[in-house]
Amino acid sequence: MPRAPLAALGGGCLLWAALALPAVSADRLGLNEPRPLPQHLAGLAVLAAATAVARRRPLTAFGLTAALGLATAPALFSLSYGPALGVFALLLGLRAGRTTPAVLCLGAVGCAGTVKIAFVGLDPVPQWLVLTGTLLFGCVFPWLGGRYWRQSRELTAAGWLRAARLEEEQRLTEERARLRERARIAQDMHDSLGHELSLIALRAAALQVAPDLPGHHRTAAADLRAAAADATDRLHRIIGVLREEDDEPVPLAPAGENVEQLVARAAESGLPVRWETGARKTPAPGGVAERLLHRVTREALTNAARHAPGAPVVVGMTGHDVRGVTVTITNGRPGEPSCPASGGGSGLLGLRAAVTAVGGTFEAGPYAEGYRVRAYVPALAAPSAGPRPPSAPFTRARRRVAAGIGAAACAGVVLVGSGIGWYAYTETHSVLEPAAYAGLRPGTPAEEVADVLPDRHIQDPPSDRAPAPPEGTDCRYYRASGELFVSVDHFRLCFDAEGRLAAKNVIPRVGLPGEGREEYEEFAR
Repeated sequence: MPRAPLAALGGGCLLWAALALPAVSADRLGLNEPRPLPQHLAGLAVLAAATAVARRRPLTAFGLTAALGLATAPALFSLSYGPALGVFALLLGLRAGRTTPAVLCLGAVGCAGTVKIAFVGLDPVPQWLVLTGTLLFGCVFPWLGGRYWRQSRELTAAGWLRAARLEEEQRLTEERARLRERARIAQDMHDSLGHELSLIALRAAALQVAPDLPGHHRTAAADLRAAAADATDRLHRIIGVLREEDDEPVPLAPAGENVEQLVARAAESGLPVRWETGARKTPAPGGVAERLLHRVTREALTNAARHAPGAPVVVGMTGHDVRGVTVTITNGRPGEPSCPASGGGSGLLGLRAAVTAVGGTFEAGPYAEGYRVRAYVPALAAPSAGPRPPSAPFTRARRRVAAGIGAAACAGVVLVGSGIGWYAYTETHSVLEPAAYAGLRPGTPAEEVADVLPDRHIQDPPSDRAPAPPEGTDCRYYRASGELFVSVDHFRLCFDAEGRLAAKNVIPRVGLPGEGREEYEEFAR
């Protein structure tokens, strides 16, 4: 036989032995009323059946044990089968995935116990309180503990799985960040070098049209201008291979250079550009807004130099650093043939994505006889921080379980405390002193006997161990001691129809030997 079935069989046998021990020892120690041997064997057989099906059918195992407890005691509480009830309730919460069948089963057990107490219970109120306390502490609490244990194991497994996923996501994020950084550097190289090459082309064009330049130098200047334009196109194509479609890099501006200085440097290179500003205060140097404005201006000047050579360019800035700044680059009609466009306008697309990512607006298109680029960048522009990490999983599930356990604990303490208090009150107020019992004589009127009787008589008498009462009498049982939760001696007083004491008997406690009974009877007489 494989090891797994052997281990399961061995574990089942050990569990049955542990659960059968209280059922066997409780009667032997006198903690329960004695029961016949067939009833003992039937209880052990039910425990064996419940143990056998506990792994695959935990709800059936719990139902069998609950039925055994109800058959033994209407209040469900018994020292013989109480531990088994708690163990199978724990296994029910640990092994059963659904909660609805378990809740229905617990409710059915409570209803069945209530019906049995109502019909055959001798003292319904304390028995129902004991039933409720047993359901809470012997069934619901272990079941909730099993559920919590199960959820803890699932949370642990889910935590390790989540950790593995987060590790994989971190690796992918780092790889993505590396690719984005590569694309950012590539885009910055494209913008910076492309701008510088355009300025070189402008200087070559100025040399080409100089009147005092010899012809062969003029030809060399024209070749230099064409080479700069070709280098710009090749740079654009190479960088386009490195750049991804969804990348939104934020390029770095040259150290210490703002938009006004960029325009001045372009004008020194021969670009007919004019700087106009209506802004009350420009953005702080080195900030995200300043870098974006620098990038927009640089790209627009580069496009104007390449595609509209000789056209006048106006760069204007309006707004306030508290609310936001708008930069507008407008070029007029080109005075010379322009270079053919290449790249599909990816530079403008990247600008649009970068500006809108920080909450700004971007416009680019024909204007009058030329072209205009306008970008509004808010003052508090900041790079996107990305989605927030999700909150810890199953937190609300843990809180619900903890709240359920706390509420059940409070209700159980109140009910069980009430049941124990009622039980202690009824048992201690139904004690007939042995000396008073010994002074009673048959034939005494009930009025005289009532002077020495306690306030109450017990509602669950040991009638199965008492001798048959005289015919036509009404018998009452009293405790000989106020000890609780143990077997004690009982006194029985039987009254006839005329209200006189007809007979009195002593019902010894469980486990008292025969000689002890005779001595006690002799003392009682």
